[in-house]
Amino acid sequence: MKRIFFILSVFLLFFIIPARAQRVATVYNYNSYEYDSDHRDTSKMTVSQVENKLIIRQINTVKNPIPGFADEWTLVDQSNDSIYYHYRYPDSTYCAVSTQSRNDIKWDTQIVDSKTTRYVTSINSNRIELLFSTKSKANINPLPYYGKFKGTLKQMTRNGLVQIELGDIISDKNIDPKLLQPSGIRKTGREISNIKRERMVITTHVFEDEQICWGKEKPTLSDIPFDTTLHYAGGTLILKRIKLPKLPAHYQTFVELRQRSNGDAYDRTGSVFVIPNAGKMHPTFLDAILYHPDSLPTVTGKNGERYQGIVPGISQMQKYTAYYQPTSSFNPGPYFPPVELMRFFTPFGVGKFNDRVRIDGLEWNDETFYKQEVTDLKPLLEGEVWIGCFIGNYDGGGHIVSLDIKSYPNDYEWTLESNNKHIVEPLVNTCNVLEMAGQNYGRIFGTDSLTVSFWVADSNQKTTLRYISTGHGGWGGGDEFNPKENEIFIDGQKRFSHTPWRCDCGRYREWNPVSGNFWNGLSSSDLSRSGWCPGTATQPVYFDLTGLKPGNHTLTIAIPQGKPMEGGFSHWNVSATLIIEN
Repeated sequence: MKRIFFILSVFLLFFIIPARAQRVATVYNYNSYEYDSDHRDTSKMTVSQVENKLIIRQINTVKNPIPGFADEWTLVDQSNDSIYYHYRYPDSTYCAVSTQSRNDIKWDTQIVDSKTTRYVTSINSNRIELLFSTKSKANINPLPYYGKFKGTLKQMTRNGLVQIELGDIISDKNIDPKLLQPSGIRKTGREISNIKRERMVITTHVFEDEQICWGKEKPTLSDIPFDTTLHYAGGTLILKRIKLPKLPAHYQTFVELRQRSNGDAYDRTGSVFVIPNAGKMHPTFLDAILYHPDSLPTVTGKNGERYQGIVPGISQMQKYTAYYQPTSSFNPGPYFPPVELMRFFTPFGVGKFNDRVRIDGLEWNDETFYKQEVTDLKPLLEGEVWIGCFIGNYDGGGHIVSLDIKSYPNDYEWTLESNNKHIVEPLVNTCNVLEMAGQNYGRIFGTDSLTVSFWVADSNQKTTLRYISTGHGGWGGGDEFNPKENEIFIDGQKRFSHTPWRCDCGRYREWNPVSGNFWNGLSSSDLSRSGWCPGTATQPVYFDLTGLKPGNHTLTIAIPQGKPMEGGFSHWNVSATLIIEN
């Protein structure tokens, strides 16, 4: 009898129990569509049903994933009305939980026929339609966050376009049993969103709570180390040498700047810029920072004024002149002016002076935040990069700034282009970021136009001029408060006209606690200005130069700059950069 019991036990162990443990899933294959202006992309997603649980997965076709890519799946447990969102990274897995039932979405139920029901709603002004088949008792929905529905989802449309559509239904005996149980570190949905963003967005912290003020100049270093913030021009310019990764072309790159007053109450010109060729045996703007602006190539106006480093030119510094000789085997090439990533303007005293003035209906912000896309300048933002930030001021407290460079992916694949011929060529920069070290203001337009040469290799390449222009001269008749046409000539012919002017400055009153208030109810920060407002960044404008014949060309900028008045003068901060795309 014992022998028979033993044999029966073995039989149960090896045959009956494994048959019970085997999980056979019914798999519903869905096509998922994404639309843009001229085509439709198709991807696959599956819903695997095992008893009262659903495993929802997007079919992963990524071969070389970007940093921060997560293996994602959703577990729906219909027995306890729960949705478990899973995100698996190489070092950890996270899980967010929510209930499937929800009463915050109101659905209009439409009976199509005895076995088909349509549910219609509007979410964020988007018309959503879900078409369910009720032929079987299975409740299958690849979009569980919309709530609980009877039947199997056949089709989902948004604004009339099919987004998800049921394909075939198959069986699968190879379901991973681990996927049928919640796992990972529990997080809220918001925490998961933050984790995904932090891991997927490539962020470089350039400056963190750095002071830009008068009187905080660090000793000059000829051999500048990486990742060290140095202060120049009396402390009004900070500079750092960093390394940035080379990214696939689908990434979009932005600069983010935070600024608050630490003692200076005025609206000041600011600039975030990079120095082309710095660190190489080339004449660069770094020469002016380490020595003096007069070390740069200069342009002399008709009135004898000298403007240092505003256009490309041949350096006259002794350490380069020997290499320009015909007998030299090395040519260091010309000097190029710094390239502006962002022109910005501080408001009147935000942060430090928030408690000085109180106005009913206004609550002062703690800081200004500027964010601007610089994807078109990406060739200057990879490898070794010298990046600076300037705010013109003579205050001992000055300003506090933090600067980040962030790159956002538009694809999950990490593929570097081997033949990318995207070229960025600096042409003009009259924004005198070394103002406190003796670099002249951009007053040249009062007596002269400004002309620079550039080369076009291929007329079929998309060629664009990136142009930033702001007018200054802070009195009633100054160019700050009077619109002036910027004329742009190519090869002597007028091609473009641009009048920089901002008439929305009153929108930014909450950033200007100590802006001067006038008898008529206006404040100084409300007044319209030539291309800028206190507390804003000035957006570049773009001019299409595609189609120019191969060869040498000239760019000429002419501005009717106002005459000096009342002990002051007008000037124009202009930067122009040529962008050539393959």
